[in-house]
Amino acid sequence: MTTKATSLWALGVVALLSTAGCGGGSSSPAPGTTSARPTRVTIGFLMDNTHERWQRDKQLMGERARVLEIALVSEAAEGDQAKQAELADKMIKEGIYALVLVPHDANAASAIVDKAVAAKVPVISYDRLVRNADVAMYVTFDNAKVGEMQAQYLLDKAQGSGNFLLIGGAPSDNNAKEIREGQMKVLKPAVASGKVKIVGDGWAENWSADEAEKQTEAALKKTGNKLTAIVASNDQLAGGAIKALAAAKLDGKVLVSGQDAELEACKRLVAGTQAMTVYKPLSALARMAVNNAVRLAKGEAIDAASTVNNGKKDVPSRLLDPIAVDKNNLDGVLINDGYHTREEVYGKK
Repeated sequence: MTTKATSLWALGVVALLSTAGCGGGSSSPAPGTTSARPTRVTIGFLMDNTHERWQRDKQLMGERARVLEIALVSEAAEGDQAKQAELADKMIKEGIYALVLVPHDANAASAIVDKAVAAKVPVISYDRLVRNADVAMYVTFDNAKVGEMQAQYLLDKAQGSGNFLLIGGAPSDNNAKEIREGQMKVLKPAVASGKVKIVGDGWAENWSADEAEKQTEAALKKTGNKLTAIVASNDQLAGGAIKALAAAKLDGKVLVSGQDAELEACKRLVAGTQAMTVYKPLSALARMAVNNAVRLAKGEAIDAASTVNNGKKDVPSRLLDPIAVDKNNLDGVLINDGYHTREEVYGKK
């Protein structure tokens, strides 16, 4: 390559990296790919959608990529399985060395993993588990524990009795099922004793707030507005449920759980319309995913502490601990951790 050609090539790489928010470093191409790979390790991060939660993960992964001086490219499927498959194909053809995947559909995403593995691109299942596929690693939080925290908090606040509505996430998301298992582990004894009555236990396609609103409206009608608690599996669902409660002038009177510590949810904690959320320290998860993606790209051993069976294999895994948050420990946990600022949550004073 001539000096001039080398300079032009370098400028092109710099432009690509500034778009992806990443740094330098180098690695040789891995065998078995159908297209030429970049001359430095490039990791793909393929999200389900551009919701607030995933944008945080993207930012944190970009920061870690810069520290490790590797390239990170990211795409989002906007809740469309076919689009996610197309984006995965695009990333593989462009020469990524490893793929960090947030599957839209736990089962359908196995086709993405199959194609990646065939191209010698290892896949890390991120936050959500891909079922029945040769996933190289699974990094997530303990989803069953998330559900246990949600149910236990509301059960304690309700003094162990009342009408409970369960609103689960997308039925295509393996996490949603694990969270529900955790919730029911806590609630079953109270249900068996007759102290708690589950008046609804639906699922919300794509974790839809609108669907949560509809299920809450139906539960209020069924119980004559005598609803004690809503075990909403994340903050998006909590927001939809609270919208229905507000319309019935019951916001702040019915206990509502959540997950993800989203900014709007934190504002609802302060206002008293949402009882709790579950915080998952994303910096640790993002760091773990990028670190291990680089290890896989280089053929090195990954940092796994356990395994989770996905129907095809025991996947090497790391499950981090979540933290229950309400208005009493919001400052000590979220603001001190830098997840939100005091001004964002409480407004400027």
